[in-house]
Amino acid sequence: MFEKIENIQFQLTDELLEQVEILIENRDDAALEELFLDIHHADIAEILDELNLEEAVYVIKLLDSETTADILIELDEDTREKILKNMSAKEIAEEIEELDTDDAADIIAELPEERQAEVISHIEDTEHRDEITELLAYDEDTAGGLMAKELVKVYETWTVAGCLRRIRAQAQDVRRVHSIYVVDRQNKLKGRLSLKDLIVARSDQKIADIYITSVDYVFVDEDVEEVAKVMQKYDLEAIPVVDKNHTLLGRITIDDIVDVIREEADKDYQLAAGISQDVEADDSIWKLTKARLPWLLIGMFGGLGAAGIIEQFNDHMGAFVILLSFVPLIQATAGNVGVQSSAIVVQGLANNSVDGNIIKRLLKEALLGLVNGFAIAVIGLLITHFVFDTPYIVSVTISMALVAVIIMAALIGTFIPIFLNKRGIDPAVATGPFITTSNDLFGILIYFLIAKFMLGF
Repeated sequence: MFEKIENIQFQLTDELLEQVEILIENRDDAALEELFLDIHHADIAEILDELNLEEAVYVIKLLDSETTADILIELDEDTREKILKNMSAKEIAEEIEELDTDDAADIIAELPEERQAEVISHIEDTEHRDEITELLAYDEDTAGGLMAKELVKVYETWTVAGCLRRIRAQAQDVRRVHSIYVVDRQNKLKGRLSLKDLIVARSDQKIADIYITSVDYVFVDEDVEEVAKVMQKYDLEAIPVVDKNHTLLGRITIDDIVDVIREEADKDYQLAAGISQDVEADDSIWKLTKARLPWLLIGMFGGLGAAGIIEQFNDHMGAFVILLSFVPLIQATAGNVGVQSSAIVVQGLANNSVDGNIIKRLLKEALLGLVNGFAIAVIGLLITHFVFDTPYIVSVTISMALVAVIIMAALIGTFIPIFLNKRGIDPAVATGPFITTSNDLFGILIYFLIAKFMLGF
């Protein structure tokens, strides 16, 4: 017989995949169920991502809904989409009924609109169905689109004894009890209840006498990035969601916030690399082209602009045509400095650590650019003069241009992300080709203007 896989140190091997494929081919359902018994649902999802569609669907339909519902959440989006297409609306509804409302709403939202209504109509638990329908109405990038309806709440008028009985009943529908929220009869959030205070209190005490009035919360229309910042700042495992009247609507847990942070990091990384859409390596050539081409065109026009600047000075350089040899040095230095400065600012903006007067920050970057520029200029002077045998005056010109270009690039790399952020535009767009291209253009212009001044052509 086969060995059971320890889920703590799970590794997806070719041998395991082959074993699963053989069991599926032989329709050995009992052996398959036993194999998956001790494997975490996230690891099973990893296995299914490597199987072909027919095999993956077979496993999903074989295992019980409680297990496969969790597997569906962990699957790669493309794999999940293909599997759901091969399941009936009733089969999908059976999986949905095993999920928390937030996960259920996420899966239904991925379906075509006509299929969404069909799946929802097959959900037998009317309360679960109504809560999912409510969540689908919220924008996916808001707290409402991220929250779950499952939570534990108590009324301030309850006694401790009555509260404990009701908590036991509510907790059956909540996978993890991070917090106990206190509400009034209008369901308005009043505070939170410490489990320790609940345990040590007298059974006849009112919840109103022991609950904590200080509670962090977010509004239902709050942007998910702002929610992530609040939870990160205060080290929260969960946070309640309220409407403008402070009515308790749901809660957001840390696992959902981790997903948001990862997605934002992926998006910012792609923006910084000059990719304007959320794409993956397996996407179609057309989708990848649409995401990359706009930024490539910006880079192309930037290069043409730099060529135009050089052409303006071409006829006047005469004996100093050697200056053209060091254009890549100027462009590379400007691009690197600009990306470094903007990356630090973008990171600071994401962490809310960039504050204070923008003029002071620009002056600091200018001073830093001066220090770095002087160090690079000295090295550049020595190498261009003694290694490349460049005339001394040309080497000095290149060194002076390096200092000026580095200061300019640092200022641009600092100012543009802050400027974009103040106007509600994701500052990550500044760290890619936008910064590099603008620094190339200004760098070349500064280089030849200094050369013209120093060399008199």
